Amino acid sequence: MSETTHDGTVAMTKPVSPDEGLTPARLAAKYGLSVSGARPSLMEYVRQLWGRRHFILAFSQAKLTAQYSQAKLGQLWQVATPLLNAFVYFAIFGLILNAGKGMPKDVYIPFLVTGVFVFTFTQSSAMAGVRAISGNLGLVRALHFPRASLPVSFALQQLQQLLASMIVLFVVVIGFGSYPSLSWLLVVPALVLQFLFNVGLALIVARMGAKTPDLAQLMPFIMRTWMYASGVMFSIPIMLEDKPAWLADVLQWNPAAVYMDLIRFALIDGYGSENLPPHVWAVGLGWAVVLAVGGFVYFWKAEERYGRG
Repeated sequence: MSETTHDGTVAMTKPVSPDEGLTPARLAAKYGLSVSGARPSLMEYVRQLWGRRHFILAFSQAKLTAQYSQAKLGQLWQVATPLLNAFVYFAIFGLILNAGKGMPKDVYIPFLVTGVFVFTFTQSSAMAGVRAISGNLGLVRALHFPRASLPVSFALQQLQQLLASMIVLFVVVIGFGSYPSLSWLLVVPALVLQFLFNVGLALIVARMGAKTPDLAQLMPFIMRTWMYASGVMFSIPIMLEDKPAWLADVLQWNPAAVYMDLIRFALIDGYGSENLPPHVWAVGLGWAVVLAVGGFVYFWKAEERYGRG
């Protein structure tokens, strides 16, 4: 475009751009652009996560293999660690403090070992989840993928570790007189509910740990307190029989205690329904749904902030 000036020369003027006056948002929309790393819709996020299912499984298996790669006993430690913990707890709480009062030894020892194995599943999922983002910043910043893949993968890793340990748990339970029966099938839905709960918990602490890395230093104290309040080493109703009834109810309805009780009830012949809180399956389902759905949404809301700054 040109025009003649007062002295007779021709000056070129810049043509008006068709994008003149458009806001950055409208300009991006006009050319089909989107913010890099922007949070997708919730349903799209679920679809993306499902599309990464093979990565999630492979990553969890790789982490599990590498976990004990430097130890001479290798994968045996995933069984030996909870067993040694159970032995220490039995020596202190079972023999010295008599925490197994009201239960014969052939019930208390499987009760204790089951509690240690099942609580370790939740504890390890939370401990791994809190570092899922902050401990993998290189991966988060280098590749584009739904960040929920990481805490879900760590929870899946702990499930695989528990399943390997369950063989030893079955041997202990059988060794103390509780033989396989149809009730053992209840272990499957109980573990499914606990896994869903653990995934939700891992997602929650992963977001919190991404923003506050110091949370990883507090987690051991939080988990230890939770363990002592969940009846891992003692029966809550028996130990608190002289305390207000509401206190025992609160402790029995906490999710760690619920999932331990469900699996104890399934495996141990001498651990009957009288030891369980009312509506225990409904409570277990409620905890699983609330944490899994709530934790997923809570994590998704901060998707675009992970790995930035």
